[in-house]
Amino acid sequence: MTQKSSSLIASGALAIQARIADFPKTAIVLGSGLGHFADAVSGATTIPFGDIPGFSKSTVVGHSGNLIAGEMEGQRIAVMQGRIHAYEGHGGPAIATPIRILKRLGVEWLILTNAAGGLQLEMAPGSLVLIADHINFAQFNPLIGPNDDSFGPRFPDMSAPYDPVLCGKLEQAAQAAGVLLKKGVYLFVTGPNFETAAEIRMFAKLGADLVGMSTVPECLVARHAGIRVAGISIVTNYGTGLSGEPLTHQETLANAERAGQGLEQLLRAFLRQL
Repeated sequence: MTQKSSSLIASGALAIQARIADFPKTAIVLGSGLGHFADAVSGATTIPFGDIPGFSKSTVVGHSGNLIAGEMEGQRIAVMQGRIHAYEGHGGPAIATPIRILKRLGVEWLILTNAAGGLQLEMAPGSLVLIADHINFAQFNPLIGPNDDSFGPRFPDMSAPYDPVLCGKLEQAAQAAGVLLKKGVYLFVTGPNFETAAEIRMFAKLGADLVGMSTVPECLVARHAGIRVAGISIVTNYGTGLSGEPLTHQETLANAERAGQGLEQLLRAFLRQL
């Protein structure tokens, strides 16, 4: 890690602590079209990403770009209302820095959510899918570069990128809330174009159930830093060629918002268990 990155992490953590003295241990990153979940956080303190050194403002519709801290179901939580992506032109350090700032603030559990394309017919639009594992098909890795041993080792283990205990709690929460939660493998591509039909067929043969343009870089950084991670995808569309319809970002946002109620019920039940 460079001196500039270390300085940004320190400055970002101080800027947040000036507004939020008691930062929560649990953080949730909201994907495309899921920002309305943050509206349910009570006693919220909201900080625009632009006010935090090390946080970059997202340029994507459906990503508001706020860090919010407050309470839900009696638990203190932090919510990132949106994220940045490699396809926006951001390099590894820009994506890594916000996660490392969360670590510096004491975050222990991180729930990553996203809108994803479904590669299996049984994972229809509107499905909630717990990420069991991932495939970094893009080979974009924010850990490339000098390593900071104060965050984690040079060669972090990825035998369990998505924490079994945390995932188990989410499965229990889904059952308690009466929400159907499937399980699958998420494949990461950089985008920003949607995939071709040939690529979708290849990804399915590789063992993927979902495809998307986020989440994996954040998971890599969080696991490197010792943060326990779980991931949940909302399937917003079938992959190219499975439905015969052209794909649009507007469809992604609309389907994510419709399925967002189920995600909120699931996360509320999860927080009640903590």
